[in-house]
Amino acid sequence: MARKVSDSDSVRRQNRGLVLGALRVQGPQSRTALAAGTGLSHASITAITADLINQQLIAELEAEPRVDGRTRGRPATLVGFERRAGAAALFEVDVTRARLSLVDYGGVLVDRIETPVTPLTFAHTPAAVFFTERLELLRSRNPVAMAGLRRVAISVQGILGRNDEGLVWSPIAHLAHAPFIQCLNETLGLPVSLHKRGRLLAEGARWLDPALHDASVATVFVGSTVAMGMTFGGQGIGQGNGGATEFGHMNHMPNGALCRCGMRGCIEAYAADYGVLRTAYSVPETAHPAPTVPSQEYEGLIARAEAGERAATHAFNQAGRAIGWGLSRMMAVFDPAHILIVGPGARAFGLMQGEISAALSSALVCRVNGLPRIVAHHDEKEPIFMGLLMKTLSEIDQLDFAPLPARTGV
Repeated sequence: MARKVSDSDSVRRQNRGLVLGALRVQGPQSRTALAAGTGLSHASITAITADLINQQLIAELEAEPRVDGRTRGRPATLVGFERRAGAAALFEVDVTRARLSLVDYGGVLVDRIETPVTPLTFAHTPAAVFFTERLELLRSRNPVAMAGLRRVAISVQGILGRNDEGLVWSPIAHLAHAPFIQCLNETLGLPVSLHKRGRLLAEGARWLDPALHDASVATVFVGSTVAMGMTFGGQGIGQGNGGATEFGHMNHMPNGALCRCGMRGCIEAYAADYGVLRTAYSVPETAHPAPTVPSQEYEGLIARAEAGERAATHAFNQAGRAIGWGLSRMMAVFDPAHILIVGPGARAFGLMQGEISAALSSALVCRVNGLPRIVAHHDEKEPIFMGLLMKTLSEIDQLDFAPLPARTGV
């Protein structure tokens, strides 16, 4: 008898998860569309949606007028997320800034706080204190929305440990090896998760462009660092939930330019903003990288290169060559149909495109199958934010709300 109850609970949770997942991917839908999309019967969909409405997790939306020219019959009633059902706090942290966003259960941005980050930020303020203080500021500004906070998610630059060891290396000074996730879990009494930015890049790109949802895509971030996330047939590639490649630290030139990671010859040492700056000003490759590069200085280099200045043009050519040869090596083991270039460097894509294409043309798989489609996406924050948003809200769907006990006997 206990086994039957357990099996019934498991099926019920799975079916509720299917409905919530379909609404998360496709947005508000009619019950008929939900039945078709999930494979559940109309009777099951009716019962599940009634229960979710009773629990105030979804709501019936005002029916939209028909647009197909037909006037007979009532338009279908749609169901969608009840925005007040919960909220998530999303941190995006890199070497120059920390951005905290509060989103409701419907995925709508409620509030946002942005704080500059310097090489001394986490030396002066322990990471757990830094994150807690900003969450408290967000709570003071949005007490009602924050009362429904379900989860906190943090995206970072760096390498995550294999066995839930947290952040084991990062270009963000004084952040690696700090036990801030455990501290926040204990302080907040809520699930707090840590995510690698490269993985979020890949997932965010899929959500932003529905045509890429089931595609094989390499998403390359070029800016303060160089990073990559990959999806194969719509599935993320990498270690666990936080995995992604270390494309920026693939060796481009043995014993070459010094990278922020301490190694020499990494792709990042030539293609990140500090590498371009170093090349443009003919600074020795052994010089220690600048801890940060002001965005206006990087934008100025782009403008100078576009105006034809030889030193700046040469620097972006070098960056494109490093990225292109790295991609050509990657193509030997992973053959994406699309390559997305995102980040501040996307605005310099025209300056790097020739060298990237030349390097890719040397790869056998590109000679056989042709070059992948390469597209520059000029807002580096949007794919990362969207990846973090959808991952966190989907966890609330499947881990918090799908298992809730029934109120209507579903």
